[in-house]
Amino acid sequence: MKYVLVLGDGMADRPIESLGGRTALEAAETPTMDILAKKSEIGLLHTIPEGMKPGSDTANLSVLGYDPKKYYSGRSPLEALSIGVPMKDSDVALRCNIVTLTEDEGKSFAEQTILDHSSGEISTEDCAVLLDAVREELENETYKFYVGTSYRHCLIWDKGEVVELSQPHDHLGQVIGEYLPSDEALRGMMERSYEILKNHPMNLERKKKGLNPANCCWFWGAGTKPMLSPFEEKTGKKGVMISAVDLLKGIAIGSSMEVKIVEGANGGLDTNYEGKADAAIRALTEEGFDFAYIHVEAPDEMGHQGSVEKKVESIKRLDERVIKRVVDGLKAAGEDFRMAILPDHPTPIEIRTHSSEAVPFMIYDSSKELSREWNYNEREAEASGLYLAEGPMLIKRLFETD
Repeated sequence: MKYVLVLGDGMADRPIESLGGRTALEAAETPTMDILAKKSEIGLLHTIPEGMKPGSDTANLSVLGYDPKKYYSGRSPLEALSIGVPMKDSDVALRCNIVTLTEDEGKSFAEQTILDHSSGEISTEDCAVLLDAVREELENETYKFYVGTSYRHCLIWDKGEVVELSQPHDHLGQVIGEYLPSDEALRGMMERSYEILKNHPMNLERKKKGLNPANCCWFWGAGTKPMLSPFEEKTGKKGVMISAVDLLKGIAIGSSMEVKIVEGANGGLDTNYEGKADAAIRALTEEGFDFAYIHVEAPDEMGHQGSVEKKVESIKRLDERVIKRVVDGLKAAGEDFRMAILPDHPTPIEIRTHSSEAVPFMIYDSSKELSREWNYNEREAEASGLYLAEGPMLIKRLFETD
């Protein structure tokens, strides 16, 4: 038996007025998921422990079977693992987003508004140039910058503190003053980065093209070096992670799972869906892996952008270009398999950030012939009556074969 978990990051939502009260998942064309649902169990899963912030860090740890209350040490340290940062036990890692702020003349830095947490999903190559400009002036023995992916980068603070910091995607469209760090050094670096970047030649060119300028470093997600137990030791399954996102790669590295790098996978709407599916099929049918975790970031990014149309489209692409391809590939190879499909958390269009509601899941078993009436979405998952109160229950249920 082989095992697959397909995670559409932020795919769950609340009813959307422009969709006639349907969610993006209900509105999207998902023939493969709907066919599978009729042969699957569906239900709701609560991935975020009470008292913890909803995020892809805590939620994906939870879905993989790691209780965040025990294993979570901060988001950025997991990303640091992915990009090969040599963290000491005394280091604190922080996420360094390159974001878009307004450039309103006559207003102070604190009076600017955050417009875009991703600077228009800027490329890694372009963002690396901008981070170099910041590094040249701000890096020293205490603070070191490391390039990550797209707008997502890393700051290592030697002998630092795990300070409270605001997530930029929680405050889109808001004046930033009350969300800036209380730590004077971090706040000062953010303000200085704004001065360095807003008139950088690359940003001047971006503005001419109508693109969002990547004009400020935003620090958040502070944490210490993570300590995860090996996934194979924990579950008895040899696992592989397929994701474009450093956070997921870091979780995999920390748990001794193998990471597959897929060319063209970028975490956006136009990611290489087929490449991710094919990497999973090869891992399970040719390379001796028992379990593949396929993570697709696009629904979450479209939720943060507040784009109903693009979020619906991202779910459609996940269905036809990942899930169908994996199902067809494993069946063609003659493999029996169990597949879980779910989001990690909702990213509702109405708030453009994460929320803590339970998410819909389904588990399909190719060796069982079930006959149900339901489709896969939030409403029908709730109506099923099946509820898993803790995230780590999902992976245990997936690996059950009796």
